[in-house]
Amino acid sequence: MIETPGRIEPCLFEERVPAKLADLAVELQRAADALGRGLHPDSAAELADLVRVMNCYYSNLIEGHNTHPRDIEAALAGAELAEETRPLALEARAHVIVQREIDRRFREGRLGSPTDPAFLAWVHEAFYREMPPEFRFVTYPDGRSEEIVPGRFRAEGDAEVVVGRHQPPSSHRVDAFLAHFAKRFRTAEASASRRIIAIAAAHHRLNFIHPFPDGNGRVSRLMSHAMALQAEIGGQGLWSVSRGLARGLEERGEYMRMMDMADSPRRGDRDGRGNLSEAALETFTGWFMEVMLDQIRFSTRLFDVAGLEDRYRRLVSDVTGDKRAPDLISAVLRHGRLDRGDAALVLRVSAVTARKTLGDLVRLGFLTSDSPKTPVRLAFPLDFRERLFPNLFAEAPLG
Repeated sequence: MIETPGRIEPCLFEERVPAKLADLAVELQRAADALGRGLHPDSAAELADLVRVMNCYYSNLIEGHNTHPRDIEAALAGAELAEETRPLALEARAHVIVQREIDRRFREGRLGSPTDPAFLAWVHEAFYREMPPEFRFVTYPDGRSEEIVPGRFRAEGDAEVVVGRHQPPSSHRVDAFLAHFAKRFRTAEASASRRIIAIAAAHHRLNFIHPFPDGNGRVSRLMSHAMALQAEIGGQGLWSVSRGLARGLEERGEYMRMMDMADSPRRGDRDGRGNLSEAALETFTGWFMEVMLDQIRFSTRLFDVAGLEDRYRRLVSDVTGDKRAPDLISAVLRHGRLDRGDAALVLRVSAVTARKTLGDLVRLGFLTSDSPKTPVRLAFPLDFRERLFPNLFAEAPLG
């Protein structure tokens, strides 16, 4: 029994969807639809890139890798990095690059099924292709170290792995488990509510299989992000599942405890029909969905147009001392981007004065553009992130 793919059952709630989970699915859809409402798409896209940095920051923090957001931004910009921060910064950069590509494929309608083995292999391959050499090795309990092959699942002849108390399927059975995993979760794609509920269940079951020698946690979190997009609760990319998993609902150790709890075997005749506990899966799924809902609500408050505009106006006024500058920020926030020549019209001043105000905002990082002559759009410099986005990042290690 232990080596058959049925070991990961139940994967879904097929005979009945628990009422609490069905209600949470509806609530998640409603909350995601409201996220970013009123934001211009260009402004939302700039914010989504900041959220990608946040997502990778928390995903790496879950793995015990605490990278300063400033170093992540520097790595993404191709800047020179200090030797002591370089490996972690490049690791974080790899995560952001892969998530950007996931988001791009979704926008273009070619993301595919996030639970398909081909998608999972691509995520792992793309992630490790960008990884610094220091993190391309896995060390086993017996002290042996092996190089990680990007995109390669565990296979026959590979060393077996143990994750805490959990013994994943044997390496030579991984392909069979993944085929079963994909088939089972493909059945959830026809229903809007089941697509949402499946995000949590698939997250646990993929980690239960542990298909790669290393990188399973990051791949599963990127898979969950992709599943949220496909389930239409992506909220314009303005919320992060990793932030919620790292912080928990009440305290920071919940994620690992809940994952361990969902490993529980069936607890008797009234606990479903699979090898694992259906009651434990229901508890984990409900917790995971509440984490997602909590993060969507957090982002809704954070990116509320009126609140964001007020914080940004006060910040710009304090930093520049220019009473006109906040009006230019408001115009760009609401219109997405602004032709440079229109700054004088917005501010009702001469072209020379408008150019100075606009130039100061660009120099300070509040506005950005693709070239010195193209329209400006809003930027969100990390130097001022706590003023603009309180509690977006946590600087202290989570544990």
